[in-house]
Amino acid sequence: MKYYLGIDVGSVSTKLAVLDDGWQLAAHVCVPTHGEPVAAVKLGLKQIQGQLPAGISIERVAVTGSARELVGKMVGADIVKNEVTAQAASTLHYFPQARTVIEIGGQDSKIILLRDGLVADFGMNTVCAAGTGSFLDHQAQRLGLSLSEFGEMACGSVSPSKLAGRCTVFAESEMIHRQQSGGRLEDIVFGLCQTLVHNYLNSVAAGKEILPPVVFQGGLAFNHGMVRAFEDELKTEIIIPEHPELMGAVGAAILAGRQTAGKPTRFKGFNL
Repeated sequence: MKYYLGIDVGSVSTKLAVLDDGWQLAAHVCVPTHGEPVAAVKLGLKQIQGQLPAGISIERVAVTGSARELVGKMVGADIVKNEVTAQAASTLHYFPQARTVIEIGGQDSKIILLRDGLVADFGMNTVCAAGTGSFLDHQAQRLGLSLSEFGEMACGSVSPSKLAGRCTVFAESEMIHRQQSGGRLEDIVFGLCQTLVHNYLNSVAAGKEILPPVVFQGGLAFNHGMVRAFEDELKTEIIIPEHPELMGAVGAAILAGRQTAGKPTRFKGFNL
């Protein structure tokens, strides 16, 4: 059996995924990047090797993400692709009819428009943290909640609070004000989810034609409150992959697997 490795180096976390030649996920890991992508990838390689059968060989390796060029040289990647290409590859593999991809990571967010199996348009936001996973994680921690608890609590809202969301400072200040004023925490939390969705749609997705089926990827897709807020706003069901946080790495592995001809892999191995 042949195996293909995909590496997605994000600013917050680094994901690695190995697919077999039947396109099944054979192993995966997610490690914090902590501003040191090289160290994160080295750790990830050691961890994922421990999940794989002894003595297997990797046929091809592809790298994506913010530090893809640096990491690609370090690991001996056969392919280096941008995040949009990798995310689109995994989406179209699992959901060939998809027409919109919402991807929200730790520090940035994207929208990818797919038409007839191709990327027709995309948008990205890497400037403002409002609406990203790190901001929501910070708010959850401030409230003493895990991200999953945060999402479940948001789904219990009956009268969402309206919050300012164009800036993280204003949004957090308003959340604190609502709490001090006796507002229901469920309504405040879901109000924040709604605000982040509005912020995304008015910035990253501004001017884009969002058509169903819509696939939500990235770590924030685990948050049920964000899923509900997107569904309420877009008036359509949101599709969540089995591993939304891995779709960049899985897409890279798929791209690696498609490159079946040519020279032997340049992969330098798991122990760098």
